[in-house]
Amino acid sequence: VALVFEDASLSYAKLNARANQLAHYLRALGVRPDARVAICAERSFEMVVALLAVLKSGGAYVPLDPTHPAERLRFMVQDSAPVAVLVQPRFGSLFIGLSDAPPLIDLEDTAPWSQQPTTDPDADAIGLTPQHLAYVIYTSGSTGQPKGVMVQHQGVSNRLEWMQTAYGMNSTDAVVQKTTFSFDVSVWEFFWPLMTGARLVMAR
Repeated sequence: VALVFEDASLSYAKLNARANQLAHYLRALGVRPDARVAICAERSFEMVVALLAVLKSGGAYVPLDPTHPAERLRFMVQDSAPVAVLVQPRFGSLFIGLSDAPPLIDLEDTAPWSQQPTTDPDADAIGLTPQHLAYVIYTSGSTGQPKGVMVQHQGVSNRLEWMQTAYGMNSTDAVVQKTTFSFDVSVWEFFWPLMTGARLVMAR
């Protein structure tokens, strides 16, 4: 088991296959290293699939917490200029009417990518390096407009490798994912357990 949410679970094999299919679809849409893909979703299997898919496609994810004010979310979309916005359908209306709006992709309608390969995209063929962006998280904006903080893969990798060396998580362990994904503490909550074979348990 890789992922637990409420009364349901998802195996590593199924999680990886779903993320790979969406990643190949994003590649077909033009996602490349350093391209941004925004994600607007509540905690769910779809959220984790989307996070993994964006990284597997070579892109950088931009988390959009749907509990935040619509004005903030719309600003972040316009400022980050994503190739697409992955969204649970109940939040799609937040982005209607934006100028130069990116396409909205319904995370709950998997039909568009259901025929894509379930195999891992080739990071070397994509041209992904440790210096490319992994994610862009926006500041609170308490001193003005929110600002996007760009984090490279090498920074995330170094942090996770240090944590694993220090604490030695394994497949008998579980991590509760409780932090909003628009805050950087969430990064290790999501990816550390999944890189070590542990269970990721998502709080409601």
